[in-house]
Amino acid sequence: MTTLTNYIDGRMTAPAAGGYLDKIDPATGRVVARVPDSDGTDVARAVAAANAAFPAWAATPAAERSRVLLAIADGIDRRLDALARAESIDTGKPVTLARTLDIPRAAANFRFFATAILHTETETHATDHTALNYTLRRPRGVAGLISPWNLPLYLLSWKIAPALATGNTAVAKPSELTPTTATLLGEICQEAGLPPGVLNLIHGLGARAGMAIVEHPDVRSISFTGGTATGAVIARTAAPLFKKLTLELGGKNPTIVFADADLDRQLPSIVRSAFANQGEICLCGSRILVEAPLFDTFVERFVAAVSRLTVGDPLDPATEFGALVSAGHRDKVASYLDLARAEGGTIRCGGDRPTDLPARCADGYFLSPTVITGLPMACRTNQEEIFGPVVTVTPFRDEAEAVALANDSRYGLAASIWTEQLGRAHRVAEAVQCGTIWVNCWLLRDLRVPFGGMRQSGVGREGGDEAIRFFTEPKNVCLKL
Repeated sequence: MTTLTNYIDGRMTAPAAGGYLDKIDPATGRVVARVPDSDGTDVARAVAAANAAFPAWAATPAAERSRVLLAIADGIDRRLDALARAESIDTGKPVTLARTLDIPRAAANFRFFATAILHTETETHATDHTALNYTLRRPRGVAGLISPWNLPLYLLSWKIAPALATGNTAVAKPSELTPTTATLLGEICQEAGLPPGVLNLIHGLGARAGMAIVEHPDVRSISFTGGTATGAVIARTAAPLFKKLTLELGGKNPTIVFADADLDRQLPSIVRSAFANQGEICLCGSRILVEAPLFDTFVERFVAAVSRLTVGDPLDPATEFGALVSAGHRDKVASYLDLARAEGGTIRCGGDRPTDLPARCADGYFLSPTVITGLPMACRTNQEEIFGPVVTVTPFRDEAEAVALANDSRYGLAASIWTEQLGRAHRVAEAVQCGTIWVNCWLLRDLRVPFGGMRQSGVGREGGDEAIRFFTEPKNVCLKL
């Protein structure tokens, strides 16, 4: 049994009240660690440390901040295997996925922003030959960073790296369900020479530790990734305090497959876009829309490919599809299978618990990847975010109906379009109301581009220059000539 700690002012620290939460391995259903059940006292200590560290860190030359962040990236690389194993045990995802995607991407996040700050530029405006205006961007102070359980270190680093690179200090809260790699990150920061107080990591429940971060008057910026309902609560809390806010929330993403799509080449990517990480990625395509002439062929081939996915022990390198993150989440996803049946859907594959799991995983939180047809777009199964291994497949007649169905959602995070016609790709990408559109690919990420959603999928953007702008305060200086 491992007992995790908070990371406050450069030291591993037990929770002030002495309370702990059970950390359960989703693949086995067994308790494997104790997680600090932090509260406002722990958050206050972390914010005080971040406030004290801010002036010196903000004044640190960009080249030195870059050096420290690159050292953190190197530390992540050195611990690749340990971090990947910890991520697999925390989340239930295949260890191979954690090793090839999650952990390398976390290191890449630190490297990208560590070097981006060395290449920023200042805006200048000559005003009618009478004045020169230039813009300064300065760090804002203490940033509150709250990340989810599905891609723990990947998304935590996505927030920490730009916040620290631009000279802010931070108080970050990972999900209480997936805390281990955040604790290891604290150790890596110590080894890399990050000054005490620059980054503080607080474990605990969102309603206690998370809200204490949001409510603290000295936390000036809030970056949150998680569910739409929680995002709404954070927005209502932060607005009267005039905090700068970015929210990356839920999605019900359309995958639009036209009749000319090259299934021989693209079907594996479409399967991946639906079921990667057990469908527990906000960018997964859970509503697959297929042009009518291709519909029957697509369903047959798609179901066959999904049925071949290797479901098993996440620690087995051969496993492609692991466990869901918790018993509660598994039960929520399973309730949508009952709902889909009640709404008239036909389950083409999955819809139950796998029967051939290894003995170690007998009590784990597994559900088979599930494909459903025969549901109208207006039904709850097609409208509500399930965030699991459940996708629906719906036919459409033409381009106009494809766009209408894709936009028939209160969300607008991401979409993918599969077609060989370049003109159609541009037209549909322009018309679909989502923050990210992939054409003939999925989850192909460039860290320079803006990332975020429309409507109930979020507020604001992260990534590249957008992240640097979010974590800095612009100041215009007007000099009369």
